[in-house]
Amino acid sequence: MRVLGVDPGLTRCGVGVVEGVAGRPLTMVGVGVVRTPADADLGHRLVAVEQGIERWLDEHRPEFVAVERVFSQHNVRTVMGTAQASAVAILCASRRGIPVALHTPSEVKAAVTGSGRADKAQVGAMVTRLLRLAAPPKPADAADALALAICHIWRAPAQNRLQQAVALHTAQGVRRPQTPHPSKGRPA
Repeated sequence: MRVLGVDPGLTRCGVGVVEGVAGRPLTMVGVGVVRTPADADLGHRLVAVEQGIERWLDEHRPEFVAVERVFSQHNVRTVMGTAQASAVAILCASRRGIPVALHTPSEVKAAVTGSGRADKAQVGAMVTRLLRLAAPPKPADAADALALAICHIWRAPAQNRLQQAVALHTAQGVRRPQTPHPSKGRPA
């Protein structure tokens, strides 16, 4: 499985591609950051993020895209930029028919470090260890993108089994024979 992880942001949008399957050693395929100037017009920044993500999709051909789920922050301006960059990543993948998964920061931290409250340094250290890298990827947005991809690879099999079980249960519920209404079908 090849996953592009996206840590959305307008100034720095972390991107990282990881390949592998749960239970086996993982391999980093690529890591980087799509940057936009903070003083540029919002529309131009979003186009730059789109172009950067499109280049990563073209070059690495991921089977899945994992994007950090936007969560509430105190700084509304920051959360808006993050949400906009996130939407661009989802749009780019969806346009190509690539499935997108959203993971919360605490899900990613818990998957990679064992603690949903891990700090950036702990995430970077574990990404370095798990991918057998010489040093933590810089900046932290790049390490976070790799952590998102790792999280998805490890969580996808369980999530797929859950979705299949729910779909099966729902399908069986739809096919269940209907009980006749008390006033219909019974002799008087």
